[in-house]
Amino acid sequence: MRTLVWLVRGFIFLFLFAFAVKNTDPVQVRFFLDTGWQAPLVIVVLAFFAAGAFFGAVSLLGTLFGLRRENTSLRREIAGLKAESRAVLPPQP
Repeated sequence: MRTLVWLVRGFIFLFLFAFAVKNTDPVQVRFFLDTGWQAPLVIVVLAFFAAGAFFGAVSLLGTLFGLRRENTSLRREIAGLKAESRAVLPPQP
């Protein structure tokens, strides 16, 4: 199984490497107010992919913190119910 995983990783690496080698032509990305950025196409694609991944991760932080807060309150509620059930029910012999 490990060999298969390494073969897949190697294939993906070679595929991306070949993509990078084939896309080295310079391109210009134009921004507002006639400003621009000129770089190889593969660098532009990588930069925009990284920026998209970053902003996607940042957008999930609010949901993550909300779920953590809900998890903490549910754990407290469970602990309170366990303590309450111990107080109400007599111990089993």
